[in-house]
Amino acid sequence: MTSATISRAERPAEDGRALRKQVPRSAHAEWRPPKNRKDPVAILEKQAKTRVPELIPIRYARMSTGPFPFFRGAPAIMAADLAAGPRTDLHVQLCGDAHLSNFGLFASPERQLIFDVNDFDETLPGPFEWDVKRLVASIAVATLANGGTDAEAQVAALAGVRGYHEEMCRLADADAMTVWYERTDAQMVEDLMHTVKFRKNAAKMIADARARTSAQALHKLTEPGPDGVPYIRNREPFVVETTDAEKAAIDVAYLDYRRTIAEERRPLLHRYRLVDSARKVVGVGSVGTRCYILLMEDLHTGSPLFLQAKQAEESVLAPYLKPSRFRHQGHRVVYGQRLMQATSDILLGWACGTENRYFYVRQLRDMKGSVVLEEMSPQVLAAYGELCGATLARAHARSGDRRAIAAYLGSGEVFDKAIAEFALTYAEQTLADHLALLDAIESGRVQAASEAY
Repeated sequence: MTSATISRAERPAEDGRALRKQVPRSAHAEWRPPKNRKDPVAILEKQAKTRVPELIPIRYARMSTGPFPFFRGAPAIMAADLAAGPRTDLHVQLCGDAHLSNFGLFASPERQLIFDVNDFDETLPGPFEWDVKRLVASIAVATLANGGTDAEAQVAALAGVRGYHEEMCRLADADAMTVWYERTDAQMVEDLMHTVKFRKNAAKMIADARARTSAQALHKLTEPGPDGVPYIRNREPFVVETTDAEKAAIDVAYLDYRRTIAEERRPLLHRYRLVDSARKVVGVGSVGTRCYILLMEDLHTGSPLFLQAKQAEESVLAPYLKPSRFRHQGHRVVYGQRLMQATSDILLGWACGTENRYFYVRQLRDMKGSVVLEEMSPQVLAAYGELCGATLARAHARSGDRRAIAAYLGSGEVFDKAIAEFALTYAEQTLADHLALLDAIESGRVQAASEAY
């Protein structure tokens, strides 16, 4: 190996270490609300202006149920807060909303269960630590919400950032192809849960994921019509029949979507016909955006296939980072997902709707599964958070300079302890912001639905 080659190989590590002087790792520990901090409820109200008005009360109701549901629905609030703090120029493709509930199981194209990041509505290139801070803060919020102490929340948060740190350092020494093929399968998740005496929960999550198919959704979401053909069952306001105008728009968007999936997979969709559609309320932060479920039917066997077309708006990170190179917000989401995930849904694509709305499309139920965070002890949350941290590191290593990030993190615990301290302080901020929402509901400033789910 020549000296020039050695220099080129070592340069990322040198850059990462040099960055510590510009942005000290200890600086990430601080969270002090700036004097001009935006009103958190006002941020939510601004988001509501582009959403379906009658669904906004459901969003507030879901966020009001506890600090963690509030945290889930408030990535826009945290984005503004992160932008006000220190930041590195070590950019990766960010998830943008990397909290504990946005990791889970789903089926690979080979029909194997994979554990990975699974939500990319806010994805955008940006400083790697923004995702780490959001993930680790979510661990602290979840631990406190489950009755854990401050000390237990800090220990769990430290485990989460340690998982990220150790995995990033491991991948820094791997070649690019090895990093690209890295993945976490269901067995690894189950093995982890066994070590922390949470076997039943892990086994249930895996069993539930394997059962979550379009055939199962057919039984849960539909009922026979007068002609015997299944139709999506209305359950207002959570599942609502599409209007004639919406059906016409979906037909147009579906044709557009088919052009965005891999060319060799388009014949697969040609073997299905669209039977029915409905508008569905999903998630917490996404409530109010337009989301449709499409019931497809195999032309020969009649077997069902459910697709989900979800509206993609501008990322909550966009006001604080460089503009996305994708004008189409659905394309932005799909690109981020394909880049970050070890493997993605074979039917993932994007489409234009009417009124300049953007959508991304994926399978509705493709062996998707997640843990029940409310049932987790602080010790289990720490172990699960460590797994999520390692998974996030792998996702970041696919797009960012893993050697520079690893060098910035270093071999000690300076970064880890700083992020854990931030997480605990930001968890306290989340509790305060949640109370602000409750006050806004009580005063009548915002309206919350009587039923959240």
